[in-house]
Amino acid sequence: QLQLVESGGGLVQPGGSLRLSCAASGFTSDYYSIGWFRQAPGKEREGVSCISSSDGSTYYADSVKGRFTISSDNAKNTVYLQMNSLKPEDTAVYYCAVAIWSRVVVLSLREDAYGYWGQGTQVTVSS
Repeated sequence: QLQLVESGGGLVQPGGSLRLSCAASGFTSDYYSIGWFRQAPGKEREGVSCISSSDGSTYYADSVKGRFTISSDNAKNTVYLQMNSLKPEDTAVYYCAVAIWSRVVVLSLREDAYGYWGQGTQVTVSS
């Protein structure tokens, strides 16, 4: 059973940094992407970033480009989201999710591509 567990959320002041972790287990495929999504109160969930299992390539939403960095530690089966220069509008529940692909990994932030989701971790950016 594929499982995802997020951690690392919390309260941070504007301009500060946080690093989120997504620990994954139960993979049976070599072709997958792991994405980070977020949902702010009263708003739809949006894609933030994703990373490919095949070559480590990454993709970012425009709203976080240059501030957030996604990375993976395959030995630990963990994906990280380093968030710098945080803004109040980054406040949201952050989720990691996995998309399984047949042979070619597609970097996409379409929610319907992701079949497995973690429980989420709260990030609050406030002074």
